[in-house]
Amino acid sequence: MTSKLISQSLCFLCFFWSAAAILPAAETAPATEKAKIEALISHIQGLENATFIRNGSEYSAANAAKFIRAKWERNEKDIKTATDFIAKAASTSGTSGKPYLIRFKDGKETPCGEYLTAQLKKL
Repeated sequence: MTSKLISQSLCFLCFFWSAAAILPAAETAPATEKAKIEALISHIQGLENATFIRNGSEYSAANAAKFIRAKWERNEKDIKTATDFIAKAASTSGTSGKPYLIRFKDGKETPCGEYLTAQLKKL
């Protein structure tokens, strides 16, 4: 009976040890994704001479970054990854369904979601 009790105790300890080893990894992934989202927002904010178009209105890079950050914060429970962030907060208007656009200095317009997806690959 003592060997059975020792065996059960060891199994119990191994279970909790393995669970404890897994938990930090689960916490690290969201922090990493959050850092990627922050990097994307910072990138948007730093785009000089770019105009952001949302529902037909034009905005500065700083205003676009504020808006996208606020949209992320409102929908944070549904946004677990940087890819989710792009799809759910930084690509299209929830009101009209129209894509957000970025107009660069040369006049070229690019959908914000496509642009951020390319930037995410560089991170």
